[in-house]
Amino acid sequence: MNVWIAIGATAVGCYLVKFLGLSAPAGVLERPLVKRLAALLPVALLAALTAQQTFGDGGHLVLDARAAGVAAAVVALLLRAPFLLIVAAAVAVTAGVRALGG
Repeated sequence: MNVWIAIGATAVGCYLVKFLGLSAPAGVLERPLVKRLAALLPVALLAALTAQQTFGDGGHLVLDARAAGVAAAVVALLLRAPFLLIVAAAVAVTAGVRALGG
């Protein structure tokens, strides 16, 4: 039953956040600081999620095959490879490191 309470509370919270965003006065949304934060916030959240999923395991910092895959993706990105090739490089390096026991 506690799971359903959490799901309900999350749904209500998401609705309220959406409602607050829609009910904000237009003058507030036109401010340069608000525009800049709205543009940068999704990037920061995605970067934090990626870092946590790549280098975190519970409460510990971990460097394993996932980190090698991210490093391979960064190298492919710096070489201006197409997106699918970047993903393929990350997958191949991660799989290779795991196959080697890393």
